Formats: sequence, structure tokens, C-alpha cells
Amino acid sequence: MRTEQPQAIYLKDYQAPEYLIDETHLTFELFEDHTLVHAQLVMRRNPAHGDGLPALVLDGQHLELLSVQLDDQALSPSDYQLDADSLTLHPSAERFTLDTSVRIHPESNTALEGLYKSGKMFCTQCEAEGFRKITYYLDRPDVMSVFTTTVIAEQHRYPVLLSNGNPVGSGPAEDGRHWATWEDPFMKPAYLFALVAGDLWCVEDSFTRQSGREVALRIYVEPENLDKCEHAMVSLKKSMRWDEEVYGREYDLDIFMIVAVNDFNMGAMENKGLNIFNSSCVLARAETATDAAHQRVEAVVAHEYFHNWSGNRVTCRDWFQLSLKEGFTVFRDAEFSADMNSATVKRIEDVAYLRTHQFAEDAGPMAHPVRPDSFIEISNFYTLTIYEKGSEVVRMVRTLLGAEGFRKGSDLYFERHDGQAVTCDDFIQAMEDATGADLTQFKRWYVQAGTPRLAVSEAWDEQAQRYSLTFRQSCPATPDGREKLPFVIPVEMGLLDAAGNDLPLHLQGEAAAQGTTRVLSVTEAEQTFVFEGLTAKPLPSLLRGFSAPVKLSFPYDRDQLMFLMQHDSDGFNRWEAGQQLAVQVLQELIEQHQRGEAFHLDPRLIAALGTVLGDESLDPAMVAEMLSLPGEAYLTEISEVADVDAIHAARDFARQQIAEQLHTALWDRYQANREVSRSTPYVASAEHFARRGLQNIALSYLMLTGKPDVLAATLEQFEHCDNMTERLTALAVLVNSPFSAEREQALQAFAEHFKDNPLVMDQWFSVQAASTQPGGLARVKALMQHPAFTLKNPNKVRALIGAFAGQNLVNFHAADGSGYRFLADLVIELNALNPQIASRQLAPLTRWRKYDAARQALMKGELQRILDSGALSSDVYEVVSKSLA
Repeated sequence: MRTEQPQAIYLKDYQAPEYLIDETHLTFELFEDHTLVHAQLVMRRNPAHGDGLPALVLDGQHLELLSVQLDDQALSPSDYQLDADSLTLHPSAERFTLDTSVRIHPESNTALEGLYKSGKMFCTQCEAEGFRKITYYLDRPDVMSVFTTTVIAEQHRYPVLLSNGNPVGSGPAEDGRHWATWEDPFMKPAYLFALVAGDLWCVEDSFTRQSGREVALRIYVEPENLDKCEHAMVSLKKSMRWDEEVYGREYDLDIFMIVAVNDFNMGAMENKGLNIFNSSCVLARAETATDAAHQRVEAVVAHEYFHNWSGNRVTCRDWFQLSLKEGFTVFRDAEFSADMNSATVKRIEDVAYLRTHQFAEDAGPMAHPVRPDSFIEISNFYTLTIYEKGSEVVRMVRTLLGAEGFRKGSDLYFERHDGQAVTCDDFIQAMEDATGADLTQFKRWYVQAGTPRLAVSEAWDEQAQRYSLTFRQSCPATPDGREKLPFVIPVEMGLLDAAGNDLPLHLQGEAAAQGTTRVLSVTEAEQTFVFEGLTAKPLPSLLRGFSAPVKLSFPYDRDQLMFLMQHDSDGFNRWEAGQQLAVQVLQELIEQHQRGEAFHLDPRLIAALGTVLGDESLDPAMVAEMLSLPGEAYLTEISEVADVDAIHAARDFARQQIAEQLHTALWDRYQANREVSRSTPYVASAEHFARRGLQNIALSYLMLTGKPDVLAATLEQFEHCDNMTERLTALAVLVNSPFSAEREQALQAFAEHFKDNPLVMDQWFSVQAASTQPGGLARVKALMQHPAFTLKNPNKVRALIGAFAGQNLVNFHAADGSGYRFLADLVIELNALNPQIASRQLAPLTRWRKYDAARQALMKGELQRILDSGALSSDVYEVVSKSLA
């Protein structure tokens, strides 16, 4: 049992650092069985704290201290205090130089924080608090320093030596070793430090900035991956140009580097000038990466590059302000992706993900505001709330201020705070000062947890020709127990006439109508807006573009939803109307299953999807999105008590009916698109993504009919396509089909062909882990014995364990609790290897309140077993203890 519980850290207790570090000089001596780190810190008393010389407390974990010098004076152990987490010294002057030498062991660092080895490569991950595992330091984001780094290693094993900034020198050293020195001229906190050493090959290009200066671009990979970098390089150049054009932000160093790493806890890291990427977020080629993977690479490359300003040049004062950089940058990369692809489809994808996963987080034990009040382990707060909801908060600011006002605000923010560590309040203040807006009430989005609910009712006064919409906002209780005050909720909306045309919007009290789409700012618990000058009762189109992250309810009937699907001028709301229609129909099927009745599907859903399928004028990507039924995870999230088996049975039945009743239309669209695929080389572009997306969802429906011609088409696509998107879809269709012989042959052929490609094998694991065919847990356990799987690699864990527990709900939530026991066992094992990954696998168990009493008891029992298992990391302890509270 744990004898000492980790203590919470509170925002209210924040204090500026007692000391500052002006210069950081690091020397790394890399060896196979250890690394020596020599640090020279040029420090001074923080003038903001006034007089006196308090103790200097440096952060440090898992370090073997070899020597300490203060202003060239060697210190003995009696001159300092050393414990497991810190080194405490007593400076005698306001300015001083501190030298330390430590020994660390990256070769045995399975947590993948600080300096560690990924295969034969040395690399780092210092966000949030990894630098303290490298050397003694003030490891906090508001201590910014200029870094000079020298790396020394064996030249044969590690010919490439990289760090932040610009290269300033290199040369041979004794005993077959060599050195390289890098200098970063920009002040940065320690979390942005990076080092890489390895036998790497490089893809080079360049970019000419608007100012005329040229930037060298380099992507470093292991030799076998050299042919998978072109898409990332193109994405990088697009990102650089977009940031100049849309935000006026130029890159500031002479060189920008990306390194692909196989073992990485996150997606990528924006270290100044040297971005370290999970290989899954940088390597992409038609034969080995899906369209979704290509889009992810483009988005992640953009995200990390955009951080150069929204995160690096202007960083966060403390980790409670994490969304200051992450939410803002997610918004920026989403807008970039929207410009590069279909804006409507991008918005649909983002909202679907937000509502399925972030809304569930808001409703769970780990619910927290966009700016948390406290945390035990900061790694647990790299959450959907910080990133995705934080992005929505920035989006709402842009909606309220308009594009021009938002650009003025962002310009002022970057100019005012360049080189500083600041807060979410500073961001909002810049927006206010640039536009004159008052965002005082809006800031509640930063401090109140939970997903607001917005119930809307209507009233029609035919005699006065007035139409009223009344909005009532509320927010469910969250674990913090804080009273929820009214938010500012921007509701973009329109009104449709009987022909589906947008009507002019004339609000009561205004001199005239102001366009056909406008933003209503809902600021009160109950608020009514009255529209005048209407000749007939309109149909409202509410929350266009999902203008606020809320749960909206309006009493649409199914005929009205079908009408909106056909006529709404807002593409997002056309999709949303289809989703609402599908939810109503699916919930009816769920209730039929629970009553033991035979299924009866409302024919209006089939009719609506048939209309969409037959509309050749629609973007194929939009058609594919509208054909996709709400997922089981989303149906679970919107249920008061989720009936896993009923949800699965209802959705399966609906999909079967769609496949059978729309077979001809689906077959025609599939054949037409597949014919284009056969005759057109692969292109990673929005148009081609759209065509393949429609082709593949049509195939997934068609296979449900079990017809021999569909099986033949699936095998043809699997065997003769030129890209991973079509091949993986065909494999997934086979894996979920009744054709067992063909399924096993395809799985074996796929694994044999791609056995030497780790990222493709991850997809092979995921397809099988997510299969809802009976025996899911047994398949996952068997796959864990496969030579390509290891618990030490986060990508493998996510691909197999994460896919099973997070996507395969009907198998994971088996009534006997076997899925829960399996996940708990793995969390206990992972806790000792990699606490970050262990805690992130816990999410399915933390949502035990969503399920029936029997499953609740089983899930809580496994959480308690984890808690009782022994000494837990702070990562796992925080999630488990809050889940059981």
C-alpha cells in the first residue's frame, strides 16, 4: 500500500521564482551504460522578490550528483541539502554561477521522460517536468534562459548530434568520439529543451520567408524511413506560408528540424528549432499510411510549427495556463487544416470527436476547467479539455470579435508578450485592448468545468408576425462542487422558410434586418430573442458551425430534421440534423431491444440517407460523413445509463437495414469511385480523400449483406489497391465479416507483407482489437504474444489495448467483468514501466457511473484493486483516487 499520498498543487499558491537563470550551458557525455551531464547556470536573484537571499531549491529526480561548484568554489555535502526531488543551496550573492555534474541512465529509462533511448537513438521529452530528470534546474515554465548545448558521443554510433537553435561548432574528440555545439539565441524554459543523437539520415529542403531570408528545413529519420518524409516536408512548408499569411508570423531561426522517434509518449513536441515527433505523426507514404494518417501528419506538423509563436516565443507562466498555448495552437492547426481540406468536413470531424470524448471527460471524475485550479500530476492534465475544449474557447473569442478583431487581438498578444511567460488572462486582455470588447463574463469558460446545456424553445405570434426563441442555459455539477454561473454562449443561427431559404433576421429593437446568419450572445440563465417582420412561422437552424461547445436541445420532429438535412445552407447543420435524426431512431431501437420487442426501423432514416447518397452535387466527403451513424461511444455518452448490449444491437440492426435497403445506390457509388481509384495514382489531396472516404464507407455497408460479389470486390480492393487507405479498409471489412477463411488469409498476408514496418503493424493490431466479433478479449491476449507487440512502446499499447478498451465497447464491457480485470492488470504492470501511458489507459474504467449497477460494481472493484496494488505513480494514483471519490 502507498504510505505517502502525493500532494495537490494549487493555482492560488503560485509565486514567482526566487531566482532566475540568464544563461544555461550544458555538456552531455553520452555512453552506452550512462550519461554525464555537466551544467553551468548563470543565475541571479529575481528582482521582483526584493531583498534577501533565500535558499535556492533546484528540481532534480533520479540523478546521481557527482559535484557542485558555486562561483568556482567546490561544495562539500555539508554545504547543500539533497533529497529525492531537489538540491538545496545557499547563495551568498545576488548574482552567481552554479556548476553541477550528474550521472543519469537513459538506457534504462522506460518512462520516456527526460533523456532516454528509443532503439539506438538518444532523445528527450522534457514537457512538462522531464528536464529535472536530466540535471538540477528550476524546472518551471516561467524561468526562461538562453541555452548553449554541447553533445559528445561515439562518432560511429551517433554521427548526428542535435540540439536547439543554430549549430555553432563541431569536431573530433578523443577515442573515436566527436562533439557538436548548438546555441539557441531565444530565451526559453527548460521544457522546450531537446537533444537527439543517432545514426540518422536527413531529408533537406528550404523555405524563403516573406522577409526574403531563407530557412534550412531538415527531417531526420532512421535510414529505412527516408522515403516517407515528403508529405511531412510539404506540410511544413504549407504551415510556414500559412502562418505568415494568416497571422503575420515568420520563423526566427536559420534552421528548422524534425526528428522521427519510435518510442514517444505523445504525438510530437515543439522544442525550439528541434521538434521531436512520434514517428506516426511524421512518416507517411501511400503504401503504408492511410488518408487519415496523411491528414494527421499535416495537422501535427502544423501544430508543432505554430507553437513557435503560440507556445515558444510566448509561453505559459505556469502549468495551470497550459491551454494558453495548447488550446490556441489546436485552434490554429484546425483552421489551417480547414483551409487545406474541406472546412465543413474538418469541423464535423472535430465536433464529433469533441462530443464523444471531451464531453465524456467533462461528465467524469477527472472533469476540470480549461484552466484547472489544482493537480497532483501535471501529465494527467494534457487532456481533451485543455486541448480541444480550449480550442473551442478560442474559437468563441474569434466568433464574438469577428475575424478582423481576432487578428488585431492576436497581433497585440504576440507583440506585447514576445519573450514572456504569461497567463490566459493576458491573452484575453490583449483581445479586449485590441477591440474594446468586454470579455469579463466570457472568462468563466476558463474557470468553470462541465459542458453547458442550452435548452431552446420557440413561440410564434402570427398576428404580430413575431417569432421568439428562448434560451435556458445550465451546467451539471462537477467534482469541484463549484456553483455554475451563466456562460457567454455565442449561438450562430438562421431562420428557414417553407422552401428552405434563409430569411433576413430582424431582431426586435433594431432598425432593420442584418443578414441571414448572425450570432446571438446568450449571457443569462434565461434569455429571449424576438424576430420581427416574418410572414410565416420559420424553422430555426441553431448553433451553426457548432459555434459553442454546448449540448443544445430543441424539439425538432423527424420531418423537420429531414428538411434541415436537405435545405440548411450551413453544411455543419445539415450533418447535425442527420445525426439528430439517427440518434432519435437509434434510441427508439434501443428501447425496443430493452423491451424484448422485434426491431422496427423508422423508414425516414433510410429515405433521408438515400437522398444524400443520390445527391451527386454533394462533396463526397460530406456524403461519407452523413452516411456515418453516431458511434457506440457517442450513444453511450448521451445515455443516462448506457445499455452496452442494446446500443450495439440497435446500431448493428440499423446498419444492416441501410445496407440492404440502399444496396443498389451503395454499390453504384462504390463501383464508380473504385474505378477511379484503379485508374488514378494515389494523391494526398482533399478531393482524393473525399472519393476514397465515400468508396470505403459504401464498402463497409455492402459487406453487411454478405453477398458474394461484395466479397469479391473487397478481396480485389485488398489485393490490387495502391494505398493503405483502401487496403486497410478492405482488411477491416473482412475482419468484421462472416467470411472466416478469407479473413484469416488476409490478416496473414497483411502481416507477412508489413512485418518490418512497425506503424503498419500497429494498424493491423488495431483492426483486430476493435472488431466486435465475439471473443475480442481472447484475440487481444493472443496478439500481445505477437513478436511485433511490446508494452514498452506507447504506440503498441494505444494500438492494441487502447483500441480494445476504448473502441470495442461490446467486448470490453462483457458482463463478467473480464475486460475490466484485463485492463486493471495492464495498468498495474504499466505503472512500473511508464506511468504516463498507464494513467491514460484508465479512462474507460473511470466512467463507471455511466453503466448499470452490476458493471459499476465490477469497474469500481478493479479501480480499488489498482489502488491497493502497491506503490503507485502520482499519475495513476491521481486518476484512480479521483475516480473512486
